[in-house]
Amino acid sequence: MLADDRLILSHRLSQQCGHGPYLEEDIALTNIALDLLGQANEIYTYAGTLENKSADELAYLRTDTQFKNVIISELENDDFAWIIARQFFFDISAYHLYTELLKSKDETLAAIAEKSLKEVTYHLRHSKKWFHILADGTDESRNKLTDAIDDLWSYTFELFETNPTIDSLAKQGIAADLKIVKEKWLKDINENFAILNLTVPKNTWMHSGGRVGKHSEHLGRILTEMQYLQRSFPNAAW
Repeated sequence: MLADDRLILSHRLSQQCGHGPYLEEDIALTNIALDLLGQANEIYTYAGTLENKSADELAYLRTDTQFKNVIISELENDDFAWIIARQFFFDISAYHLYTELLKSKDETLAAIAEKSLKEVTYHLRHSKKWFHILADGTDESRNKLTDAIDDLWSYTFELFETNPTIDSLAKQGIAADLKIVKEKWLKDINENFAILNLTVPKNTWMHSGGRVGKHSEHLGRILTEMQYLQRSFPNAAW
């Protein structure tokens, strides 16, 4: 789940390469995509030890129903404000998730969290800065941001969905307690929205399904593009 979130979101951000509002921001988004890809690779590599599979096999040789990423990570990119809002929501959750995983009794997971947290701290600083700039900018930038918030909000709580396996691992001190992560996420969201005089959406209905392999039509298109080379030339190596 952790690796799939980051791989798919990384692919979405990579599609912005060459399309940023200006050069420095174009490079920033591309670097964030690379960081997420690196995190996904480390988690896939560790997960692969359980099934004797490589990171490449897990990334390139599974079907869409076998992916467990949250739906928000696979949605097609919209305008810059939309991309920033999605990243802001994701970065806050990732920051608190990795902070909790630092306490993991699994030494490998804790080490991955420690390394990743350094990157995510930058990611959050970046998305938070732009979130505030857009909210406090022109009428147009604020309207685009509020439209993005309204569009994305119903996908956010899937980031904290749990299941018996996660609950069991959390009780053993291995996985993060997603209830704690959600509480901290909501606290940060409410604080930032209050500062910016933004209204937190009141709708309680949330999209779900990604964690059990039920995705939007967008994921299939991503995998068609992302997996093309490996599936056309099995076991190809540079």
